[in-house]
Amino acid sequence: MAAPELDGPESDSLEQGLFSHLIELRTRLMRAIIAVVVVLAALIPFANRLYTELAAPLVSRLPEGAHLIATEVASPFVTPLKLAFYAALFISMPVIVYQLWAFVSPGLYRNEKRLARPLLVAALVLFYMGCAFAYFLVLPAAFRFLTAVTPQGVEMMTDITHYLDFVMLMFFAFGLCFEVPVAVVILAAIGVVNLEQLRNSRRYAVVGAFTIAAFITPPDITSMIMLAIPMCLLYELGLLAVRWLIKPTEAPSA
Repeated sequence: MAAPELDGPESDSLEQGLFSHLIELRTRLMRAIIAVVVVLAALIPFANRLYTELAAPLVSRLPEGAHLIATEVASPFVTPLKLAFYAALFISMPVIVYQLWAFVSPGLYRNEKRLARPLLVAALVLFYMGCAFAYFLVLPAAFRFLTAVTPQGVEMMTDITHYLDFVMLMFFAFGLCFEVPVAVVILAAIGVVNLEQLRNSRRYAVVGAFTIAAFITPPDITSMIMLAIPMCLLYELGLLAVRWLIKPTEAPSA
């Protein structure tokens, strides 16, 4: 049988509710976009300086006389602007996440809100930590290795656009890899795994961490270890978070 169609006041209230949700979604999106635009406008005058700071881990390890190059005519202008846009997204992420939370939170239950708030905050903090870890520790070690293995007679001069793409990819990859505790808690919260299964899967987690690190990091053992070990430690942190945040399911009574 076909589902009965809604007529009269019920249909009108449903349409009004949907329309109000769309209006609120548009408002939240506009606020997030305005935040990014405002931060971008503030960063544009410092775009070249931002790129100089971003390129420091590589430039400081290049041989004497070597430098970054621009192979396209517009690259010296466009590439720093791209970096300023990425930095604006990076800085505005708390506002974007808050607008997303403000939109979805009214439809969540109290226990879901209790779990979602710390997960959102942890996801932001861990992503920032992953990016900082890549910039201050991994990239200098990787560039030290890459400049050391440059063949005799080859001068290392990297294009500024390619360098920006490489560094942004590393930031994104390390930021995601540092989300291991959040992923572990979410899997436990939706019932895919429990704490005991997570504890028994430690060896697989270690193998997975080194496998992911081998694919993501530059081809040197130091960078791989510098990513794999934090991922293993973050897995253990995820186990502690599951123990604190996820209540064990009570056994059914006879």
